[in-house]
Amino acid sequence: MELKDFTQRNCAPGYIFFEGENVPENGWQAFKKVVKRSLKGELFVGLWIVFREMIRFDIHTIQYPAQKYEMSPRYRAIHRLLRLFESGSERCIGCGLCEKICISNCIRMDTHIDEKSRKVVSEYSINFGRCIFCGYCAEVCPELAIVHGVEYENASEQRAHFGLKEDMLTPLDTFKAKQQKEFPGFGALSDNADDNVKQTPLAY
Repeated sequence: MELKDFTQRNCAPGYIFFEGENVPENGWQAFKKVVKRSLKGELFVGLWIVFREMIRFDIHTIQYPAQKYEMSPRYRAIHRLLRLFESGSERCIGCGLCEKICISNCIRMDTHIDEKSRKVVSEYSINFGRCIFCGYCAEVCPELAIVHGVEYENASEQRAHFGLKEDMLTPLDTFKAKQQKEFPGFGALSDNADDNVKQTPLAY
């Protein structure tokens, strides 16, 4: 094979050449091209759909913010910290798994040892300006302490919008009124979780 055989590389056997549109050479040709593209059937189909939806009277538009759409249980919105049903204490044990697994690095946790030699979470914050609401923190939590709520209105005037532990933790008065509901979405147990627990042969 010689060097001259490589001069026409794009003319392989069976190569199909595509005849594209000619570039307009003057203003009249450009105008005709625009008219030809504009007066196609797709334009009138789109206009008919818009007109048909505009004159309908059985539409179901939610009048926001007076009416709000009920979110799905697995919707990942603003986080919540839950309490134990038995004692009302915080479920969070300060293991730090949510902080380690957070891929956007927006969770900060500060713990200390109390007088009973137990680890207590003193500070817990989430930067909602960086959070991508992936749900990893709720999935990895061993105590089901952090879950995703349905509060999706988190607009702020600043880029860094922090949610503190006091804002996300269930208030005591709400808990005593038995208004804390076990979240059925990310980070929650399934309905048949107790049926799947099996007793080991060596259990006494």
